[in-house]
Amino acid sequence: MPNMGGAPAGFPMHSRAARGGGPPFDFVDYCHRLGFGVVETRLASSAPEEVKKFRDRIETFHMRVIMDLPLPRAESDVPAFDAAVKAAKESGAISLHTAMTQRRYEQFDTLDAFKKDFERCQKTIALSEPVLRKYRIRLGMENHKGWRSAEQAAWLKRVSSEWVGVHLDFGNNVSLCEDPAETLRNLLPYVVASHIKDMAVEPYEDGFLLSEVPLGEGFLDLKGMVAALQKKDANMPFDLEMITRDPLKIPVFTDKYWVTFDDQYSPLPGRDLARVLEIVHKNRPKTPLPRTTGMSPEAQMQLEDENVRKSIEYARQKLWS
Repeated sequence: MPNMGGAPAGFPMHSRAARGGGPPFDFVDYCHRLGFGVVETRLASSAPEEVKKFRDRIETFHMRVIMDLPLPRAESDVPAFDAAVKAAKESGAISLHTAMTQRRYEQFDTLDAFKKDFERCQKTIALSEPVLRKYRIRLGMENHKGWRSAEQAAWLKRVSSEWVGVHLDFGNNVSLCEDPAETLRNLLPYVVASHIKDMAVEPYEDGFLLSEVPLGEGFLDLKGMVAALQKKDANMPFDLEMITRDPLKIPVFTDKYWVTFDDQYSPLPGRDLARVLEIVHKNRPKTPLPRTTGMSPEAQMQLEDENVRKSIEYARQKLWS
């Protein structure tokens, strides 16, 4: 599967086991053994000999790499960013990935706080763009539950750089009351890579639950989304991000959820809320949403491996055939 890859966030149990004293988890090797042709990772060292060693390994595996690295927050951070981008380029990276935000409905208590953080993000990209242009490598900003797609698209239009685009997450913007078809439509012109996943939903007292599920078991139009992205770029990377965890609570019936939305600055129309609630109502899961609370570490690892196995099998049979 040359265009399918792995995103580190999609394999939390393996990473957690390694941090907890278990055997080291070599994510590049793991993705290679799964049959992926792409891996999203980071360099352990930017020393020239280590960068060359990493590139030789990637080329031996016939893989492409998307690199995660920190972005500059101030002018004083730019030299370090320049060195990191240079190392990423020399490592063979085809693009960079960043997730600049948390979940806005949890992170912020006021619209003002959201505005200030958005200004921070815009400054970061303004500092980053000349370096990206210098090394001719694209940065994909993930839609990481921080901005609605129209906000992100309008920002990218203002930036107007071929080196700054989107690393499209298939399901994140459902948490911001967006139909995934709308998210794709708004961000498609800017997509450089993607996190492929499927999503399931169900109601709860303060709104709805949102959960990653194995590919083919959720409500997303995976075939249609993949086809649209492949039409844009036949070599589009699709990094699997099947996060095995408890469902996320999307509390759309609470006051705090709405504090970062404003009719003029950051609108969230009532019709969009109605549409996502319709999606929740019409797509009740056939089986319980995945949950890991109360499970032993071994059982959690087994569930993660099973979810990944199911996703790969679906992708092989339904998406890449």
